[in-house]
Amino acid sequence: MGEKDLEIEEISPARGEEQRGDEVETEVRKVKKKKKSFKEGVKVEKRGVCHVSRVPPRMDHVKLRQVLSQFGEIQRIYLVPEAAAAQMNRKRAGGFRGQAFSEGWVEFTKKSVAKRVANMLNGQQIGGRKRSSFYYDIWNVKYLSKIKWDDVTDEIAQRHAVREQKLALELSAAKRERDFYLTQVDKSHALNSIEERMKKKQKVQHESGKISDFPSEQFAPKVIRQFPQKKPVADEAGKIKPGLSKDILAGVFGGQ
Repeated sequence: MGEKDLEIEEISPARGEEQRGDEVETEVRKVKKKKKSFKEGVKVEKRGVCHVSRVPPRMDHVKLRQVLSQFGEIQRIYLVPEAAAAQMNRKRAGGFRGQAFSEGWVEFTKKSVAKRVANMLNGQQIGGRKRSSFYYDIWNVKYLSKIKWDDVTDEIAQRHAVREQKLALELSAAKRERDFYLTQVDKSHALNSIEERMKKKQKVQHESGKISDFPSEQFAPKVIRQFPQKKPVADEAGKIKPGLSKDILAGVFGGQ
């Protein structure tokens, strides 16, 4: 028993040192993570975002990065795909059949670069190679002051939520209209079948000489009411309007 106690006493300090070493390592990792997050936050604060309100046809995020990267370093680009209805109309009209984008956002590493790009390119011709499909297009770029990329993502998510909500409302309205139409069709079929059965029964009773219990007014032809319409005022306007007398005209122009 004494030897075992000695072994435990010898092992326990070593384990304590290992635990202390692990705790120190975890604290060092936490400090490094905090420093890294702080540096990233500082870098994010220095970044600037530009809004491209119109993306030319045949331009995607790769070509946009290639064109704008010559003015400064770019971090992220997001382009909003074109609506499905607009894409179908464009394809039916014989236009570009690929993926098109309606608008986009570009994040530059520095705010100064983003401001300079927006001021320099907005309203100017894109240019480049003359064979390019967007050579004659015009830039529509605006610098977004005090806007970060997180704000852009929040706005995009909000737009998606609003669009999904509108789509759900439209689908529910279409479903209600369909159900109402189907119920009316079922009612009309049921009324027609009842009317046919009653007509057949009345015919059989008439042939057998029995008096029908059903009133004949129920199957009388429907009367379409007609309401008298007033004549339009424009037809009688020319008749009511008084004309100038020939004597007056002769007196006016004859004196000259």
